[in-house]
Amino acid sequence: MLNELPAMNRHRGQQNPRKGLAFTVGLVTSWYCSNIGVLLLNKFLLSNYGFKYPIFLTTCHMAACSVLSYIALVFFRIAPVQTVRSGVQLGKIAALSFIFCGSVVSGNISLRFLPVSFNQAVGATTPFFTAVFAFVMTAKREAWVTYATLIPVVTGVVIASGGEPSFHLFGFIMCIGATAARALKTVLQGILLSSEGEKLNSMNLLLYMAPVAVVLLLPATLIMEENVVGKTIQLAREDFKIIWYLLFNSCLAYFVNLTNFLVTKHTSPLTLQVLGNAKGALAVVVSVLIFRNPVTVTGMLGYSITVAGVVLYSEAKKRNK
Repeated sequence: MLNELPAMNRHRGQQNPRKGLAFTVGLVTSWYCSNIGVLLLNKFLLSNYGFKYPIFLTTCHMAACSVLSYIALVFFRIAPVQTVRSGVQLGKIAALSFIFCGSVVSGNISLRFLPVSFNQAVGATTPFFTAVFAFVMTAKREAWVTYATLIPVVTGVVIASGGEPSFHLFGFIMCIGATAARALKTVLQGILLSSEGEKLNSMNLLLYMAPVAVVLLLPATLIMEENVVGKTIQLAREDFKIIWYLLFNSCLAYFVNLTNFLVTKHTSPLTLQVLGNAKGALAVVVSVLIFRNPVTVTGMLGYSITVAGVVLYSEAKKRNK
């Protein structure tokens, strides 16, 4: 009997890594599904379905994030609740929320005019804008090799733009604006919430940013998207599925943030970067298969060059740390 104990312990030791791997694979799969799902559903609602209210759609997303963030942190305790310690800190969070709103709204507007494949190609240039804002706002200098890797990042998008059959100038400007705002939020977050007493993990930051975003977006949607509530009710009378689409889409927007937090927590930064690049490529393939938007060899070549540039940029930053 005693001789069997080591064997039993070895057996348990073999099972745990498998369970850990299965858990990580499940997290990554959930992250991929929620990210790609919300992107495709946004495109479907705003472009194919004809729900032309991107600000109201973003307001629904933020309202869901407000409620679900509170439930996840307070009741399910997925992370310790961090409190806002001062009015100054709240003001910083509000500033980040304003930029975050601009990023999401601009991204949703761009999906009305651009295919998901091109949207993802432009979105891949986030490292370029992050490097620019970091240099301008913090005078942070990277090694020349790191800056050199940004050349293919930008060049790829230029090539993809020239080869995009569905290119739309306003949609392109909105997409660039969304990408730049996303990068600006990242840099500002590092500046504004840099002290140990003010640092918040991504789920707590979302908990406080989402209600502020609703307060900012609600008057904007009522002014800029006239009678949007009445029109949505009218759409629901004609096809009640719109209500289910909005509810599911809003919950999915929260799970994008939740799964991103969990994947970040359970994997390394390098793994996260590789998975993120692969996610973007998969989103392009799935969107083309679903929406059948035309793609060209030139466009795919440009996107590939951009992704390669992002990979080189990540590798250069890692080596120069």
